[in-house]
Amino acid sequence: MLVSDSGNPPPSLLLLPPPPQPATPEAVWAAYRDTLECVISRLSNEHKSSVAGGVAPVLVVAVASPVLTTADTFNKRSVFWGRSQSLLAEIYSTVAVICAERSIASDIEAEDPGAVDVRVLLVHYDRSSKLPYEPNSSGVYEANNTTLVDLATFASSVHPWRQIFHSSSELGYEILTAYLNAAEGKQKLLQNQLIAVEGGISLSKLSPTGAVDTTTGKTSNDFNSGYAIVCLGGTFDHLHLGHKLFLHAATLLLNVDESSGAGKEHQCELVVGISSDELLAKKNYAEELQSWNIRASFVVNFLSTLFNRSTTTATTTMKTVQVETKEIHVTFRDGAILVRCVDFHDVYGPTVKEEAIQALVVSGETRNGGQAVNEKRRSQGWSMLDVYEINVLDANTKITNGERDDIAVNNFAGKVSSTEIRKQKAQRRQISP
Repeated sequence: MLVSDSGNPPPSLLLLPPPPQPATPEAVWAAYRDTLECVISRLSNEHKSSVAGGVAPVLVVAVASPVLTTADTFNKRSVFWGRSQSLLAEIYSTVAVICAERSIASDIEAEDPGAVDVRVLLVHYDRSSKLPYEPNSSGVYEANNTTLVDLATFASSVHPWRQIFHSSSELGYEILTAYLNAAEGKQKLLQNQLIAVEGGISLSKLSPTGAVDTTTGKTSNDFNSGYAIVCLGGTFDHLHLGHKLFLHAATLLLNVDESSGAGKEHQCELVVGISSDELLAKKNYAEELQSWNIRASFVVNFLSTLFNRSTTTATTTMKTVQVETKEIHVTFRDGAILVRCVDFHDVYGPTVKEEAIQALVVSGETRNGGQAVNEKRRSQGWSMLDVYEINVLDANTKITNGERDDIAVNNFAGKVSSTEIRKQKAQRRQISP
């Protein structure tokens, strides 16, 4: 078995074909449910039967989708943010329902038997593009100025994989072929590492020129040129599927200049506010809360999947820059991206201390906090932040065998709520001998 630099087996990869258009919740569910369930269940069963047990296997789900705008060159792209975060939300919702139905733990550090750490990536793939994309004279595919990479760059630079799953549908084989063509000569893959699994219903068409709203099916241009400094904040306790969506959506707003290294003027920053231990002291089941340092380490661990050009994180180091106030820095992409994990003690966090922050990502739960931040910044004579709200993970549109599975819906909260995860851990601890 392959072993990564961290001592654990490399993650497994699932290649998913482009989403249906329009990418309504029901259509995404029909397109991806069977494939995701097959792979997650397989990895869960393997983990249960593993003699070693321990850390949950990581499954990276790479969705090939037209999520970047067209441009004359590949280094002048923008992300369709609304389309992208909405698609991520639907896929993570599907994963949460599957895990709820099958009682599979899915938070990032779960050590439960059969747990699976699912991480979704968006990989740009536009079937309608007539712009040729070829490697440069060094055989390297050029990066664009977003945090997303295209399928060719992903295939040629992100590895190793323990195994690669793909849909057995026509589109599934199309994506696999494109992936293998770009990966040739860059990574060694054995035939037994390539595994075809059941594919769902596919209704994909050639990509539209704008983003598709998953509720109305209408096209809208929701892209922007990105920001130099983006901020978000939360507890990030027992990092779960909702946290993964939250973090990923924030990264999509960064404007990345990989030609500049650490300390350069155009280096972009992701400021992750993480609630201080003191702020969480009165939370329910506080005895199961993770410390700030542990929560920060899991945030960085997850972000390494989004930013790194390999599936190992041996070269990722965290630099403590402020011990008393707990701030750590981590750089990715040769210094082009700086991640700052900062503790905060109130609703504002770093947003009212650092005027240079440009954009804030919130959830439905923290929407009022975003409004309070801008009111405070206005009172200080600062510019208002552009605020982006992510979709919520939702089980209501997920149907099993034509009827709602009430048990799965009830268990759904345990996959997207830190409080529920802590509650379950506390209950298991009480009944353990």
